[in-house]
Amino acid sequence: MKITCFIQYRIDPFKSEQFALYADNWGSIIPACGGELVGYFLPHEGSNNTAFGLISFNSLADYEQYRTRLKQDPAGQANFAFAQREKFILEEKRSFLTVVPKTYQKAAQELL
Repeated sequence: MKITCFIQYRIDPFKSEQFALYADNWGSIIPACGGELVGYFLPHEGSNNTAFGLISFNSLADYEQYRTRLKQDPAGQANFAFAQREKFILEEKRSFLTVVPKTYQKAAQELL
């Protein structure tokens, strides 16, 4: 059963460009370490300090292997260090979700 790690970030709204660079960096690091990157999302309207990252795995065991590889990856280590140095992430929460299959990626219907 596929799981998705849903990461909610509280970010410094005055440092959203740094968070965007951090997210961009994960775009190559996460897949190289075995994660299926669904995407990172910045605030657009409404709250200006909440961002999200979604990464899918085939199992929790695959997630654990990914975490081990990620901690050993030089690019991953550098990206974590960048976040710590620049302090644009104020809080991070993780949840693990499974999709309700009949609701996943339902495209909008054409309106006449």
